[in-house]
Order: sequence, then C-alpha cells, then structure tokens
Amino acid sequence: MAPLLRRTWSPSGQTPVLYQRTRAHRKVSVIGALCIGPCRSRLSLYFRLHADLNVNADVVVAFLRCLLKELPGHILIVWDRFQPHRSRKVQKLLLATHRLHYCFLPPYAPELNPAEYVWAHTKMNPLANLSAMELNALATETRSTMRSLQRKHHLLHSFLKKSGLSLRLK
Repeated sequence: MAPLLRRTWSPSGQTPVLYQRTRAHRKVSVIGALCIGPCRSRLSLYFRLHADLNVNADVVVAFLRCLLKELPGHILIVWDRFQPHRSRKVQKLLLATHRLHYCFLPPYAPELNPAEYVWAHTKMNPLANLSAMELNALATETRSTMRSLQRKHHLLHSFLKKSGLSLRLK
C-alpha cells in the first residue's frame, strides 16, 4: 500500500504532497507470463492479481493451468529460480502435463528475465507515486495498468530485447 516514490514536477513554489495510509502492510501480488506466439511475431502478456497473498506453489500451479487452457500447443516456460517454481507441486504438474516444457535461467540473473522488466516498468512508471488508500483501489489500478500494457506490443518487444535472450522474433 505504500507508494514507490519518484521525483515529480510541480509548479514553482508548490511542493507536491502525497497522502498515504500509514501502517498498511497490504499488497497486491502479480504472477505473469510474457508469451511468444507460434508465428513468433506477436508477444502476449498474461497475468493474474492476488490481493494480500504471496505467490506460492498453489498460485503457480493455478496460473499454469490457466495458461494451458488459454494457449494451444506446447508451452516452453523459461523462468527464474524462485522457490515456488521449483516446488514439488509445480514439478508434479510439469511431469504430468506433456504440453509443458521448462528450463531455468541461471541463478542470480534477473537481467535475463523479460518479466522482470515488465514488473520494473509497471512499478517505476504508471504505478509510481500511486497512493491507494484501499486495497481494492490498488488492485484496480494495477489491473488497469497491466491491461494497458497488454496492448503495447512495442513495449513488450522492448522487454524481450533488453533481456538479451536469443529468441528470434519476426
């Protein structure tokens, strides 16, 4: 609930004031996937929000099941070594589903993960200085921001390009 503060502009002599709710340790967690389509020319962003919940193995399994329903064909997942990604529940789903394939990024290499650029952009740009007084307002603004990002294909391409992964896009 505490806003990420960024420098801002204001008229001369008028210091901007940011009101926030103190002692509010509530949050909105996001799980997402940046997907390359079969024709390799389009990127898609899929995400789910979880209010007041940490991303754990159950959340990852539920998200992967949603991806399986949404995406046809085989799915290759390239992800970091976040503990829920390596959990027994997730590994069990990966072994039981022949459409899911995965590989891990090297340890301590967030710069190779395009999803990290999605989160950094979202936090540092549209959601910077956002002072939500209620959890629903934070979730609504986050959802709106992520949906807007889904339509910005040039920006999604830039996240993939910045990561340096050798995935060829047309």
